[in-house]
Amino acid sequence: MHGSVTLGGQVLMGGDVAPDRYEAPKGFSLSLHIKSTSDAERIFHELAKDGRAVVPLEKTFWAARFGMVVDRFGIPWVINGGEPDQPTEG
Repeated sequence: MHGSVTLGGQVLMGGDVAPDRYEAPKGFSLSLHIKSTSDAERIFHELAKDGRAVVPLEKTFWAARFGMVVDRFGIPWVINGGEPDQPTEG
């Protein structure tokens, strides 16, 4: 299977390999900066389903929410949500 996304007029593509050639991902993470704290919380928790939270999603001095999670496929994610002075959305 494969997928693609267009970013700035360029196409980024990815694909999988046959199961007997699979190796666990290592040495990278994907980062998302999300404007809304509620969206950051939702995305973080969806990624953590059948995965694991590495750093809980909490307020920091640089973001209203920051956390690290590994999804069910073993992909590490860094989530930043909102600005540090942004009020928490309920």
